[in-house]
Amino acid sequence: MSFAFATSLASLPPGGVGRLVAIHGGRGPALRLRRLGLRPGALVRIVAAGGWGGPVLVEVDGCRVALGRGLARRILVQPLP
Repeated sequence: MSFAFATSLASLPPGGVGRLVAIHGGRGPALRLRRLGLRPGALVRIVAAGGWGGPVLVEVDGCRVALGRGLARRILVQPLP
């Protein structure tokens, strides 16, 4: 997959959709996220983003998952229209 237009999940606006490209941050967080459905190639939609560094609520495969903003910054997505 191309990283040319990848951005962090935390930078997508509410309602934004992206295809997950990579997860940075080690095997532990990557495995935990994969078990939640966040894996390379998955479509991810931002449902809501808390202000002031609060959590990011995402939807993947019909399930909603709350992620801390620090973890969301380690997830790279390719924004889709």
